[in-house]
Amino acid sequence: MAASKASRKSSGGAIYLNGNIYTVASSDWDTQPKNAMVVQDGVIMYVGSDEDARNFYKSGEYKMYDLDGASVLPGIHDVHMHPLESGSEVGGTCELPRDLSPEDMIGLIKKQAPKQKGTNWVLGHGYSIEMMLKHIESGGRSPRKILDEAVPNKPAIMMEETSHSVWVNTRALSLAGINSQTADREGGIIMREKGTEEPNGILFENEGIEIMDIAMAPSAKMEKYNYEGLMYALDQIKKYGITSLCDARVYWKQEHHKAWQKACTDKKLTVRAILGFWVYSHMCDEEQIENLKELHTGYHCDDNCLLRQNQIKMYADGLLDNTTAAVLKPYIKKLHLKGLEENIGMNYFTQARIEKYIKSLQHFSDEKQFDFHIHAIGDRAVHEVLNAIENTKENNTRHRMTHLELIDEGDLGRFKDLGVVADFQVSGDYTLPCGRHSTESVVGTERAENFVPVKSVADTGATVTLSSDWDVSDLNPFIGIQHAVERGPSVSCNKTSYRNVHNKWCICHATGKYCWIVRKWKRC
Repeated sequence: MAASKASRKSSGGAIYLNGNIYTVASSDWDTQPKNAMVVQDGVIMYVGSDEDARNFYKSGEYKMYDLDGASVLPGIHDVHMHPLESGSEVGGTCELPRDLSPEDMIGLIKKQAPKQKGTNWVLGHGYSIEMMLKHIESGGRSPRKILDEAVPNKPAIMMEETSHSVWVNTRALSLAGINSQTADREGGIIMREKGTEEPNGILFENEGIEIMDIAMAPSAKMEKYNYEGLMYALDQIKKYGITSLCDARVYWKQEHHKAWQKACTDKKLTVRAILGFWVYSHMCDEEQIENLKELHTGYHCDDNCLLRQNQIKMYADGLLDNTTAAVLKPYIKKLHLKGLEENIGMNYFTQARIEKYIKSLQHFSDEKQFDFHIHAIGDRAVHEVLNAIENTKENNTRHRMTHLELIDEGDLGRFKDLGVVADFQVSGDYTLPCGRHSTESVVGTERAENFVPVKSVADTGATVTLSSDWDVSDLNPFIGIQHAVERGPSVSCNKTSYRNVHNKWCICHATGKYCWIVRKWKRC
């Protein structure tokens, strides 16, 4: 019987014919796709030829579809994203463009602040930390006083685009107990006014996370918006063929995991999901380890839910742009941050503390274990984390390191040797050769030469993954795939600018192909 798109009475079966179906199941999967697929009640029953697929029609009622040469791919697994944070309306009330100076954002923040939901604080995100640091270095007005002018009567926090620092006003600092006498806590830095100890309103790394916990403390309103944000995120995720994911930063103090559990209970979880619980660097280790053990589950409800709470997310260091990533040799960029006088970055967790957490949690009972997902950006952080894993290694662990922007040559082969998964993000244009100038300005030309060394690690035989880090980068997985194969030295920036129709901001991309892959982009 000829295939058609006409509706038929169906018991949940569908036959797809005349397609290019890639199963990734054999060595020649990419050159020898199958033509047809049979699905029954959500289960793929057969993949193969059109002729054999038609035989299923004889054994039951099916809808028949002609794919007309279209491709069918397996579901994509994104091992590092932030769905709830990306989808929630609470933290993103004030959407700040990255190309505006702090002074130019005052009117925009004033206009958007009254729209805040879920908390009495005013929250926003998106500004460029690079732009903010240039403002400070040029002698501009205190960021704290600028935000005081924009939001004079409420505490306010604006998170920069990478989430590694926040911009706060005086009321926020007061509620957090941060003043000229406050010492930096483990894993965090309070930026000060030049020549004084007064906070200037920029909090790096853990200091920013701690103040966000105050603003987003659990409440009935927060529970509602967390859940609604997760529902929105799941709807976006399925549009890109992503069928399984890892939430790479579950703030258990903000009860993010309860939104996932509710989605599971309500039968609205549309992906396989693994939660990575955040480790707070300022907490007592023994107390936190016991809290994390209590959060562990295999499957939350049953095997049909596909929600697991069995990963730990730790930060070893910070970020290159703000010189908080842990590096082996000093930065050429100097921000003169208090506590970082050696200019080699900082540690959220030292190697010794990382080893302590891994030993305590990777196998803490006969049936329970946590796999670790560890953020390491600088070459010193990468080296220390690999050391920690080597010193605590046990069988059947699947620890993963993420970002890996600088790796010392001597550590490249250790991922394979230790069975550590190397997770990279290359969706951002800063990872392309044409965007490398920003990295060169921080660490120098020689050290930036092999920035985000995906191929160097892959060539050792190690397991390599690509992930989005949404919403730091675009959710569309094909952008990262394209960039991964375009990052050779022949790629150059052609100064072409494209406009994201939804968010209304412009950015330079390396090639016109980007516009072809992401249909929502158009020339500015």
